[in-house]
Amino acid sequence: MDAMNILKDDVIAAISTPMGSGGIGIVRLSGKGADGVAGRIVRARSGQRVEDFESGHLVYGDCVDPSTGDKVDEVLVSLMRAPKTYTREDVVEINCHGGPLMMRRILELTLEAGARLAEPGEFTERAFLNGRIDLSQAEAVMDIIDAKTEKSLAYSVGQLSGVLSQKYNRMDQTLLHLLTYIEAAIDYPEYDVEEVTDQTLEENLTDLMAQVDALLTSARMGKIYRDGVDTVILGEPNVGKSSLLNRLIDEDKALVTDIPGTTRDMVEEYINIKGIPFHIMDTAGIRQTDNVVEKMGVDKAMDLVDKADLILFITDVSRETSEDEKRLEQRMAGKTVIRIRNKIDLAKDDDVDVNPGSGQEGAVSISVKEDVGIGELEQAMADAVMAGEPDSPADTVVSNTRHIVLLKKVRDDLTSASQALAAGMTVDLIAIDLKNALDHLREITGKSVGSDIIDSIFANFCLGK
Repeated sequence: MDAMNILKDDVIAAISTPMGSGGIGIVRLSGKGADGVAGRIVRARSGQRVEDFESGHLVYGDCVDPSTGDKVDEVLVSLMRAPKTYTREDVVEINCHGGPLMMRRILELTLEAGARLAEPGEFTERAFLNGRIDLSQAEAVMDIIDAKTEKSLAYSVGQLSGVLSQKYNRMDQTLLHLLTYIEAAIDYPEYDVEEVTDQTLEENLTDLMAQVDALLTSARMGKIYRDGVDTVILGEPNVGKSSLLNRLIDEDKALVTDIPGTTRDMVEEYINIKGIPFHIMDTAGIRQTDNVVEKMGVDKAMDLVDKADLILFITDVSRETSEDEKRLEQRMAGKTVIRIRNKIDLAKDDDVDVNPGSGQEGAVSISVKEDVGIGELEQAMADAVMAGEPDSPADTVVSNTRHIVLLKKVRDDLTSASQALAAGMTVDLIAIDLKNALDHLREITGKSVGSDIIDSIFANFCLGK
């Protein structure tokens, strides 16, 4: 189903600022007749009707309950006329005092006055349906709201700016151009239609595949900046796992005691290191135990090892390597691991190199207690994630999983077309692969996407956006 066939023309309303106490709260309306709905509950101090407000200006007045005439709050109201609005519809924003009860009350009045409560993401959905932004830009809106670091924010803003969409559209135009000439030559052989030669096809396919490959290359870092790096702190009891977590997040979130097995449930937090969001998880100390609850925590920790992007394997340099630690080494085979040698303040000078970050056998030597080596550990974490990859401009990075999946399909379609060309197949068969590539590309931008996919995407948005 074409997205443009599901346009909605009723008036929607929602609270667009976070619920909670604040100086200002905003109730937003959008749709044809939004000014009329607002006019039923807003009285400008100047006596001017909302319908006559100048677009883009704030007007001081009162919000009233039309059923009683009672004043509800002093407000500032703006009317923004289509198409120069976020949704390309008439938009009214009622700025009131930012208490949750007040915002709910004014929202209730807008609904009683004829508006409908907006679905999650429906304002942005209307911006997409009305052609103001494409689907990839719409998804960037929520990524901006959910951004965990300044770098991930920059990538999301870059996607919203439309530069990435322009790359998609250029590929779209190339594919459409090729298909147009192929189909014209097939359908109208009696006319002198310029044929698409094998050389032209090969050159265009090679160029398109290179563009897709460049976007997919950027996807690894883009996804990291968008979703974060799942990082597990692993080790035996009392080696300093919870202390390290508290130090990295600069907060006493994990309980620290000298009693082995204190950490039973997973403790997690996001931290920003060198612009990279790390999803840090402190786990139960790994050891053989008969305690049922502690064993559940150990089992959960081992499950996390298999799913983790990065493991911080911490040991205590003041004691010998245990059999449990040797088993952990085997379990971590094939994973990205940073080995951390903690408590160097307790070790003898001839047992450990106390220079921060040097350690032995590539491990990072630290003392959480003395705050030694933490900076070197953070650098090692960033280096492990970057893996020598150059930083990409914000407007060239693909971070959305849906886009990555579809780009891989586009690449497969182009590869199939290239192989068919090399095998000497006719252009009408090659056109099938090109059409599939175009359809998959247009699913990214929303030019060819069903209403069920649209609803699924916008259902993940927050209310009021």
